[in-house]
Amino acid sequence: MQKGVNQLILLLALAFMIPVCGCGRQESSSADKPLVVGMDLSYPPFETINSQGAPTGVSVDLANALGEHLHRPVRIENIPFTGLIPSLLTGKIDLIISSMTDTPEREKTIAFSDPYLSIGLAVLAGKKSGLTDGAIGTGALDQPGRILAVRQGTTAQAWALDHLNQAKVLVLDKESSAVMEVTQGKADGFLYDQMSVWKNHQEHPSDTIALLQPVQKESWALGLRPGEVALRDQVNAFLKSFRASGGFEHLGDLYLKDQKEAFAKASIPFYF
Repeated sequence: MQKGVNQLILLLALAFMIPVCGCGRQESSSADKPLVVGMDLSYPPFETINSQGAPTGVSVDLANALGEHLHRPVRIENIPFTGLIPSLLTGKIDLIISSMTDTPEREKTIAFSDPYLSIGLAVLAGKKSGLTDGAIGTGALDQPGRILAVRQGTTAQAWALDHLNQAKVLVLDKESSAVMEVTQGKADGFLYDQMSVWKNHQEHPSDTIALLQPVQKESWALGLRPGEVALRDQVNAFLKSFRASGGFEHLGDLYLKDQKEAFAKASIPFYF
């Protein structure tokens, strides 16, 4: 009789313990599940690696702030820009924060958050190219004998393919390679975003001119897998809150102070 009672007590205990333990494991797993963010860490000051080998920059700080908002640890995966969308679609990463422009072409494949930054395509021109800020535009760029460098996989490449029929377009993997083509006089200009154009001109003032009036205006956003409505809503709520609390203003002052001042002097609207 005592044996039967003991068995009954054991069965009841197990019946109550199993669901409780199971729920505890699920909660812990959900809370500890990292938010895996893909970015190409070759684009300072937005995505880069510091002297200690750790990710740093505007996008890194933005990713960490998003992780805090979602109460999830953040893990950053360093992926070449052209590999970011495939990595997202195959589930290697949860989202993209890598200075990516929201374009109709990309929207056919992935979803985007609300935009968080406005920017334009500009030209880092060689001093002997004959290009000037007042005359910049498709007509000035699309001429026989003109050579323009672009970075592979960027909206600059897409714009060049759509608008330049007579000029030669050099498609290069790295920003540094495109800048070198201009400084060595092998290309008339490098078509890239305004901030990078300004930065590269500061590094090569004797060989280049920063033509900052945009040939095309763009918006950057976070990339997500299609159908992940809940995560997209969470990201958009974060972006709205982060902006309202001065988060973007702080990032601009921290990483882009000189650019902000230079653009203000040139009467060019700043980004965030």
